Amino acid sequence: MTGFAGVEKSSEAGNLSLTVKSVNHRSLDMHFHLPNELEGLENGLRELVKRHAARGHFQVKIVFTPAAAGIGTLNRPLLESYLKAFREAAAQYGLGGDPDLNRLLLAPGMLAGERSPDAGQAMADLVFGAMQEALEALNAFREREGAALAAEMKSRAVKILNATSRMHALRDAALEAFAKRLRERLAELLAGVALDPQRLAQEAAILADRSDIAEELTRLKVHASEVIAMLEAGGEVGKKLDFLLQEMARELNTILSKSSALGEAGLDLTSLALDLRADVEKIREQVQNLE
Repeated sequence: MTGFAGVEKSSEAGNLSLTVKSVNHRSLDMHFHLPNELEGLENGLRELVKRHAARGHFQVKIVFTPAAAGIGTLNRPLLESYLKAFREAAAQYGLGGDPDLNRLLLAPGMLAGERSPDAGQAMADLVFGAMQEALEALNAFREREGAALAAEMKSRAVKILNATSRMHALRDAALEAFAKRLRERLAELLAGVALDPQRLAQEAAILADRSDIAEELTRLKVHASEVIAMLEAGGEVGKKLDFLLQEMARELNTILSKSSALGEAGLDLTSLALDLRADVEKIREQVQNLE
């Protein structure tokens, strides 16, 4: 499921801004955008994500601003090397003037600030604390989204379950009408031919039975009930639901195939089966967002 969470933290170590984004993905995939000084924490952050999510594509971005250090101490050897280089260049090329001390003091490494021996651990604690907070907020968001999604899927599954009763009634009426039409048509075609009326009725019944959907409706009802039960139970049900929905789609395709053979008598069945198949496909799309 999709989600977003952002956390900002401050401590003696510095200021931190952390964001976590997640989108749907069949497996667990992670990408980190970390400043150089925090790259050593990536493995630990990955393990933290694994404890909070089973699948999804996660993007983690951290911006860290270290706390300003004191003036520090002058790096005299470095300063002397700069001055020596200046003098040598001035003598060699006949240049005059004096070096600008203000510029020299801004050179990288010229002023070495004192760093607390615990600064590294303080920074790590700040990052992991922010990550934990962000993942908890993200999961709360995903759970709310998942609950709303499950409720919608359950509503569609209940619709399918209730529709099986109407389809049974339509099936009974359609088969009766189809068998009657077969008997009448056979009687017309075989007019003047000596046939046992009972045998004629049996043949018509056999043909009508080939279009019977009673077994498919029974399996469809069972599958719909299982889908509802899984959604109510919760947990990691995505793969199981997808399998059941494939079976439901297969039953509805068979129903459509058989109902089309019933001619006009099966039009209502065909229309209802098409509507239910659209519901099954919609649920299958939504299942991809569940874990």
